Amino acid sequence: MRTTLKLVLPLAISVLCVSIVYTIYQVRTERHNLRNDLSHRSAVLAENLQESLESSPGRANDRSLNHIVERYGQREHLLGVAVYDVTGKAIAITPGLPSSFATRPALASRAVQLDDGVADFPSVNGQPLHIYAVPLHHNGEVNGSLIVVYDTGFIESRLGHTLRDSLVNTLVQTLLITAFAFLLVRWTFASPLAKMAKWLRTLRAGSPSETPPTLPQGEIFDQLHNEVRHLAHDLTSARAAAREEAQLRETQSSLWTPDRLRVSLESKLHGDALFVVSNREPYMHVFNEGDNAIRVIVPASGLVTALEPVLQACHGTWVANGSGSADREVVDEHDHIEVPPNLPSYTLRRVWLSEEEDRGYYEGFSNEGLWPLCHIAHTRPLFRPEDWLFYQRINRRFADVVLDEMAGTQSPILLVQDYHFALLPRMVKEARPDVRVAVFWHIPWPNPEAFGICPWQRELVEGLLGADLVGFHVQTHCNNFLQTVDRALEALTDWARFDVSRQGHVTRVRPYPISVAFPQEGQSAHIIRITGEGRAALSAELGIEASVLGVGVDRVDYTKGIIERFRGIERFLELHPSYQRRFSFVEIGAPSRTDIPRYRQFLDEVIAESERINARFQSGRWKPIVLLKRHHSHEEIERFFRAASLCMVTSLHDGMNLVAKEFIATRDDNRGALILSTFTGAAHELTDALLVNPYDIDQMASAIHQALEFDESEQAARMSRMRNIVREQNVFRWAANLISDLVEIRVEKPQNSEVARAS
Repeated sequence: MRTTLKLVLPLAISVLCVSIVYTIYQVRTERHNLRNDLSHRSAVLAENLQESLESSPGRANDRSLNHIVERYGQREHLLGVAVYDVTGKAIAITPGLPSSFATRPALASRAVQLDDGVADFPSVNGQPLHIYAVPLHHNGEVNGSLIVVYDTGFIESRLGHTLRDSLVNTLVQTLLITAFAFLLVRWTFASPLAKMAKWLRTLRAGSPSETPPTLPQGEIFDQLHNEVRHLAHDLTSARAAAREEAQLRETQSSLWTPDRLRVSLESKLHGDALFVVSNREPYMHVFNEGDNAIRVIVPASGLVTALEPVLQACHGTWVANGSGSADREVVDEHDHIEVPPNLPSYTLRRVWLSEEEDRGYYEGFSNEGLWPLCHIAHTRPLFRPEDWLFYQRINRRFADVVLDEMAGTQSPILLVQDYHFALLPRMVKEARPDVRVAVFWHIPWPNPEAFGICPWQRELVEGLLGADLVGFHVQTHCNNFLQTVDRALEALTDWARFDVSRQGHVTRVRPYPISVAFPQEGQSAHIIRITGEGRAALSAELGIEASVLGVGVDRVDYTKGIIERFRGIERFLELHPSYQRRFSFVEIGAPSRTDIPRYRQFLDEVIAESERINARFQSGRWKPIVLLKRHHSHEEIERFFRAASLCMVTSLHDGMNLVAKEFIATRDDNRGALILSTFTGAAHELTDALLVNPYDIDQMASAIHQALEFDESEQAARMSRMRNIVREQNVFRWAANLISDLVEIRVEKPQNSEVARAS
């Protein structure tokens, strides 16, 4: 109540003050108008009398003069009229005039002297009057004067009524406005804020289950609501992190969390600057369709989840390709923008590529050359000399940007991400030997015979060996890389230490299996459990009738084994017809790299295969395969994960495949089964999944049947063990191990002058 009064009372006082000032102005204006009107009427009457008296042939007759004066004297508020001769003697006067007008007043004398009409508002014997005097003429000479006298008491009376009415109106309006403002503030402001305060109190007390209140729409409220939501999220996350940290200390667990990662690496970095280079940016700015407003998109990426806490802790810099439609609109003159948007704490430096450069460097050499080369999925890699030139040019451009960002920085640390930048480590290292450089290769590294078909394998390997640390997902890829080095270059390989020494520089090669951010306690409290009714509702939304669901989540890529998966489902329905009209498989297939002909062709193949199998088995509203050809949000995918009885990850070759781990992290009900390709990096950790060879259609059909026939205890036991692995080996442990190993590497640190020259 007091807060509302504090907001309303100033408004009421302001309204009252404005109204009073306006009333005073209105009274003054009214007085001025009434006086002007009276002066005008006096002048008209005096001039009419003047004309009548001067033209009257009986003007010398007192009786006729009195008759004329009395005839004009019957006017509203007119006190009287008097006529004086040249000596100032009254020769005609109306009865209503005071006796003081028996002699000519000074104003009439002045009119005679000026030979013109004059007016005044004198007070005679305490009575307010208005006098208008004019001279009278005979034969062109002044021979007398005339005055018209009005009683102006009516003006003050009328002004008094006006003032009273205005003050009453002011009071009524002030009361009404105050009451309305009081109700409006209570309804639109005080009450929502009181609810928000109550909500924050419940959060502070440790009860985050209540839903946040809804505030009115508007710029101020939107900003307030946004900030309060972030505050509530940070408060909940901080409490969950503190609770989890306490539990970890109690159980002496080694679980890594964002806070633990941040604190650990802060102490290890010792203030050294951290730089990250990747093709994909952590935040994109795009224009909305229709209104052209700019919104922020956060691409789904475990890399962002892992590295952002570290970059925030050391206020680092992320260098990436600016690919959003509005990216150029929000950067400063140096192509910088502070991120995250809600709490800026590190710098995103954007690098711009033309369409031609993107086609050559990204679509061409990276994704039509290196991608099929490293994924042994029987798609022939294409190596064009012009694409290789673009790849070299873009690697050099990014290296120059990184060096520019590092200018003047002592002992920086650089993390290079993925196969788009194989040449960059050596480019940076040659210019700045004091930089600790790590490159993480997120896709497989094939055997040396397969990699040897690349015309520029030597240049690629030399570029990677410019790094101090090269990371892969699994040990097999490390072995393949070292074997490739042995075949492509003259270098000393230490197989015991997994080091490569070349030209006085040592490169360490290590496995770092990447993972996902396992939900902390309380983060999934808002998730509604998927019941049988929930699955039925999801099926209804898909337009099918099915009591059992399977799910697959992939980019539509020829390495993901989607067609082999469909054929395994077809074989399963052949062998187990009892699951027809019951089991449906939902494939969430996000179209990818559709500018590349092979990807467009593969999307057509996937659609054709799903349609063929559906045409064979479909009955009524049931069909075996539902293909969803669009991008889905994390929340949408999580809903399918929770509803599915099984998830299939059947990649023909994959570095890790985080879909498998995301499915496991989602299933806090310890239900469901994972069917996993042995050709994924995840298969080395998740041995409780049903491991399959995706080329063996019968084996996949058998795995589907086995997964659907698991009893609850078998499901729970397998899922619980896999969840413990994903929880312990999470993405924050991956980042901690990778960066910790890198900062422990000793590098030659030149003097300040040398650093300055290099920068």
